[in-house]
Amino acid sequence: MKRISVFALMLALFTIPALAAKNSQSLTILDTVTVGTTQLPAAEYKVTWTGTGDNAQVTLANGKNTVTVPAKVTAEKHDLAGILTDSQGGSNVLEAIRLSNVNIVLANAPHAGQ
Repeated sequence: MKRISVFALMLALFTIPALAAKNSQSLTILDTVTVGTTQLPAAEYKVTWTGTGDNAQVTLANGKNTVTVPAKVTAEKHDLAGILTDSQGGSNVLEAIRLSNVNIVLANAPHAGQ
């Protein structure tokens, strides 16, 4: 019985990081961008998200620079990762993030023409 418990514990320890990694990827942002009211400098960020559809949350984190915003997450396959920005008032406002397996549209991002 003890072997089964140890095996189950080991399986759980290896499965949890694998599931967490499914909803996170790294992304390099080459220029300073504005997300909500936060300016993020150019750097490599860990992008994590919870949920799918219109009720998702996305977090961009790089050491001391972290921001979490509501977003719409849809499953999509992409060959290249990247971001979509809109220049507003001299700032690059982050509107969307495209990763290898998802498309993330920030909920409060203004769209071109608004």
